[in-house]
Amino acid sequence: MTNDLNDMNRRLSLGDSTNALTKLIAINLILFITLSLCKAYFYFFYQDLVALEARYREVILQWFLLPADPRSFITKPWTLLTFPFANLGVWMIIGNMLWLWAFGFIFQDLSGNRKIVPLYLYGAWAGGLTFILTAQFFPSILATGDYMGCSAAVMAIAIATTTLTPHYRILPDLMGGIPLWVLTSFYVLMTLATKPLGQPISYLPLLAGGLIGFLFMTLIRKGIDASEWMNRCVDWVNNLFNPSISKRRRIPLREQLFYQATRRPFKKTPHLTQTRVDEILDKISEKGLGSLTEEEREILNRASKS
Repeated sequence: MTNDLNDMNRRLSLGDSTNALTKLIAINLILFITLSLCKAYFYFFYQDLVALEARYREVILQWFLLPADPRSFITKPWTLLTFPFANLGVWMIIGNMLWLWAFGFIFQDLSGNRKIVPLYLYGAWAGGLTFILTAQFFPSILATGDYMGCSAAVMAIAIATTTLTPHYRILPDLMGGIPLWVLTSFYVLMTLATKPLGQPISYLPLLAGGLIGFLFMTLIRKGIDASEWMNRCVDWVNNLFNPSISKRRRIPLREQLFYQATRRPFKKTPHLTQTRVDEILDKISEKGLGSLTEEEREILNRASKS
């Protein structure tokens, strides 16, 4: 069973190939490094930093950032998928990735790896839409402003995680641990404190992201999964190019009907195989521990004693 537990830890850790949090962090870092290298290239041709920044924005950066002017956005709709990962500045990428890992790890561990990416995008899009709407009242920003970064997305994940489990304990060996709501309060206050109060366009997108996180978890509690349609689209694309995946995971109808029966003529002891254990571990990785049935929990308990 030691190997099984190690395998479970590996699947839930940042080293798992199906870990959505790992992929989010990797995309952010890869795009940051790519943009940094592109900017470094311009240093060979421009001595004036002002001219360098202007040329870099004109040639490279504008194709990744969300424009404040809706008319410009219509000509660059793909920026909906690029601006949430475009973090400019070393401190911006470091801060966002640390907080994304801190809250995202807890959220994914409790809810599985199929909800964090949709929530990340919802939070970013809410921040971007709020930015565009707010920019309409600031002509100078409307003309040249752009929105970038994953701050609103991280805020959405932070609030969603705290809504899901506000009393989750961090560092439990340190005087009983720190409640998650305390860490979230510190993060929200620290983030908002760095924004100028006289410029609502700088902090309203963050509040919009936090609101999305709260609404996302509120809908989950009511049985409405706002991430389902996005996951279905991704699954459809994956199955289109890898039809064997859907066939391999299909459950026979006879098995479905048997396990859905409310009354059984006899108690069936599940047959313990390594394949079955692996399937349960995959389910934990995708949907979280709370998704296990009574039978699946019994299989893990039997495996732990073998």
